[in-house]
Amino acid sequence: MNKIEKHAIVAELVDSFNANNIVYLCDTDGLSANATNSFRKILFENGVQMRMVKNTLLKLAMDQSQKDFAELPEVLKGTTCVMFSENAKAPAISIKKFRKATDKPLLKGAWIDQSVYIGDNQLLALENLKSKEDLIGEIIGLLQSPAKNVIGALQANAGQKVAGLVKALSER
Repeated sequence: MNKIEKHAIVAELVDSFNANNIVYLCDTDGLSANATNSFRKILFENGVQMRMVKNTLLKLAMDQSQKDFAELPEVLKGTTCVMFSENAKAPAISIKKFRKATDKPLLKGAWIDQSVYIGDNQLLALENLKSKEDLIGEIIGLLQSPAKNVIGALQANAGQKVAGLVKALSER
């Protein structure tokens, strides 16, 4: 790979980092070509983009991006693949699903909306993250519940009051 190709790869990665708020780094060392293709298929089905990158180029791109990756560049050792997604837990779910057949890939780290997760032991926490849509739905549900109770009580009382009013008017 010549210098121009390396600069192009770094520029693409910088653009990807600046465009995404969800970045996962995994160690795919030991996966065969067939296993890697199967993993890519699962990622694709879940809307996750994966790219194998040299650690030096990845570190350069991280340094040049507008994001603060904190200690995430420190995990760049060995074989590394970088994943980008719109959904914070989609890569974690994909990794967990693929691991039913093997113990790879290992999560090196993740960067999600300025939060850094280091180590494979964070996979369960990442898998249980709630998306923005999930949180909004919960808030709307919490707000609707008291309003529905008040409306239900008003409707029940309104029926009784209308009946009482009709009776009073008919007596006059």
